[in-house]
Amino acid sequence: MHVFVTGGTGHIGSYIIRELIAAGHEVTGLARSDKSAAAVSALGAKVRRGDISDLDGLKAAATESDGVIHVAHRQDLLPSGGLDAVAAAELQIMLAYGEALAGTGKPLVVSGSIGSPGWENLGRPATEEDPALPGGDAYKGTLRVRNVVELTVVGLAQRGVRSSVVRIPPIAHSTTDAGFLPLLIGLAKEKGVIGYPGDGANLWPAVHSRDLASLFRLALEKGPAGKSWHGIEGEGIRFREIAEAIGSRLGLPAVSIPVDVLMLPGYFGFLTNMVTLDLPASNLITRQTLGWEPAQHGLLKDLDNGHYFPAL
Repeated sequence: MHVFVTGGTGHIGSYIIRELIAAGHEVTGLARSDKSAAAVSALGAKVRRGDISDLDGLKAAATESDGVIHVAHRQDLLPSGGLDAVAAAELQIMLAYGEALAGTGKPLVVSGSIGSPGWENLGRPATEEDPALPGGDAYKGTLRVRNVVELTVVGLAQRGVRSSVVRIPPIAHSTTDAGFLPLLIGLAKEKGVIGYPGDGANLWPAVHSRDLASLFRLALEKGPAGKSWHGIEGEGIRFREIAEAIGSRLGLPAVSIPVDVLMLPGYFGFLTNMVTLDLPASNLITRQTLGWEPAQHGLLKDLDNGHYFPAL
């Protein structure tokens, strides 16, 4: 297949491009700068110069390809408009893809988030069949505002697009991770302790980025239309265990940050809303339907490899 990939120079996207090429696919990656173009070429993909703000350009690229994997986001909108602006821009991108791919049966695989659907009161691990709940004004500024994007992508199946969403956990770990886990490690170094919310029993799913890349490929190659997939290595790890693993490696104590002071200015700062999430989820349907099996080290073992602590 000839696959158009956005976000191909990012942490997850770079693994996706490598995975697709290793499987024999031809890949074109979107690049908005000379530096990004060089990075895409270095991965073995062709380069299409452009930007995800150019909807006509995205439609043209989708039309010319056999399938699309979209993992880019309008991060430039975060400082001025926050998550609401990012979600609104992404919605327009999905609608543009819908126009380009309607009636073709071509695959469109888009990154989603395990943290956004709003399943806090399920009383069980969320499954791939649990829909993202509607957002609305009550959820402005939270991950849940992005649910309109996931619902739109899934809905494109009704327009003849083989669309699906890969829900990604808060932590995608690897030797090139620059996401949430390095933030926690940096915060621990700054504070002299590694904190966890309350009793730290809240569950956080994780996945190795290489395993996540293989899931995107499988969804592209054979995923049914209108589905959501869970790119997680298990139901979740207790946040306290993650904190203790970081603390052990840094030689710092893991301490509870009481729930009644979590929302006050303090240890977690802008990360507070994230660290308090409890996100138990299952990957059974993903594994059974796509034949996907995580094969890389799990999060806690990956923390023992040392690449997250190069200065030690």
